[in-house]
Amino acid sequence: MQLELLVSKFQSKDEKAFEALYNMYSDSMHGVIYNIVRDNDIAEEVMQDVFIKAWHNASSYSAKKGRFFTWLINIARNAAIDKTRSKTFKNSKKNLDATFFVDILENQDNLNSQTDAIGIKKFVKKLAKKCIEVIELLYFKGYTQKEASKTLEMPIGTIKTRNRNCINELRNMLDVSP
Repeated sequence: MQLELLVSKFQSKDEKAFEALYNMYSDSMHGVIYNIVRDNDIAEEVMQDVFIKAWHNASSYSAKKGRFFTWLINIARNAAIDKTRSKTFKNSKKNLDATFFVDILENQDNLNSQTDAIGIKKFVKKLAKKCIEVIELLYFKGYTQKEASKTLEMPIGTIKTRNRNCINELRNMLDVSP
């Protein structure tokens, strides 16, 4: 079934369309969310919430503003960031075991393979190192622009400009208009 038709049916509350889109995008969504929350159970929970939120707000999606996947990923990314900022999440992470930190250190320079379910990793790898750093922090690890600015030790204005320019480079590679 064509994606446009599937999305249209999803917006009309067709449960089969919901199921098909869930099957198409759940691995990618889980990867993005997991890279932010760093906990599989929480990632599953947030992913379920994201699809339900998308279902309830399906009418707000417009193909004129961007691709459905991008719309869905933004909902997922924001939900995951919101989750990490919640008091419950912060309290649950106070006494983590060492494997949590080892995993973070081992994966710090790599994009999670689940995040790459749509094949974006090969395009990100073609970007300049400065772009890879910014995109990985902002989109795959859920950093805010302010946090990325501190981590990369550069002005927030530079982060914002680099982010915009790097995303435009990706769009050009993928031949996708904003």
